Amino acid sequence: MKKNQRAAKKRRRMNSKKCPVEIGNEYEVDITETTPNGSGIARINGFLVFVNDTKPGDHIKVMITKTDYLSAEAKIVT
Repeated sequence: MKKNQRAAKKRRRMNSKKCPVEIGNEYEVDITETTPNGSGIARINGFLVFVNDTKPGDHIKVMITKTDYLSAEAKIVT
């Protein structure tokens, strides 16, 4: 198998994974850690969700604003 064929096969596999969150949906999450730039990290079914202006130990309600195959970004819902 050629290199570009392997890359295409890998992309198809990664794109076929079902994202456990949807843009616009709200979820309750616990922030477990932070990134070097200060965003909080939560997990929904093992899927990474980054939330600005949070710290470890926060239990918050968030709305998903952006997704890709590895992670999502969310904002706090008041």
